[in-house]
Amino acid sequence: MKKFLSILLAGTMLLGIVGCGGNAEAPADAENNDAAAEATENTDDVLVVGLDDTFEPMGFRDENNELVGFDIDLAKAAAEKMGTEIKFQPIDWDSKEMEINTDKIDLIWNGFSTSPEREEAFTLSKPYLDNKQIILVPADSDIATKADLAGKNVGAQDGSTAVDAIEADDIHNEFANLSTYDTNVLAFQDLSIGRIDAVVADVVAAQYYIATNEDANLKILDEDFGSEQYVIAAKKGNTELMDKLQAAIDELNADGTSAEISKKWFGEDIVVK
Repeated sequence: MKKFLSILLAGTMLLGIVGCGGNAEAPADAENNDAAAEATENTDDVLVVGLDDTFEPMGFRDENNELVGFDIDLAKAAAEKMGTEIKFQPIDWDSKEMEINTDKIDLIWNGFSTSPEREEAFTLSKPYLDNKQIILVPADSDIATKADLAGKNVGAQDGSTAVDAIEADDIHNEFANLSTYDTNVLAFQDLSIGRIDAVVADVVAAQYYIATNEDANLKILDEDFGSEQYVIAAKKGNTELMDKLQAAIDELNADGTSAEISKKWFGEDIVVK
């Protein structure tokens, strides 16, 4: 975690050196130095969480530009259990690995799906939500199955496991084109206006978009590109942080807090315990 050290200590030390010629003020400077040192030692850690701030309903900005969502609420509750402050840092989702490996963030926590590649690249929490990569099409589309995507223009979020799931399925070789977008919302919008024929995305994101954008006229197909689970990622090898975080989440599951957060955002308790 990032410890923001105060420059007050350095400043008071400099004042102490300048004031050495005045014997009457030297003790006061020494006391100030001690107080500054104590304040520095007591500075709280801040947990920095990287996220895509357009990923509804996991973490996104509301009409007041405030970050809200299931993952936001769960992260805040976990940080409270851990006794630490929390900061949410929007990132380019395609650069998430660089962000965490250069210590700009401590965690990736925003509808982050597990995969064999991510298990190798990060230290991961236990799964906390189930997910699958669904196929979203216009309500009046003649696309009814995965096979119907042959010859179609398909969209997905860049750097997402939707792209991995698509590329792992032979049907992608028959696409007319695979377009990737910075966010799911941009892909959904292009789908609504007919620029593409289908989108592959997380089911929670697709369901929330449909529920809150009735004029989008979209539907989810019965077939999908496979199931997966959401996890939280820390830098590879940072087991100390992950162990503390996992203990906090386990407490939230045990005391019913995670269930209440789930009901708030999904209408039911869908948390994996």
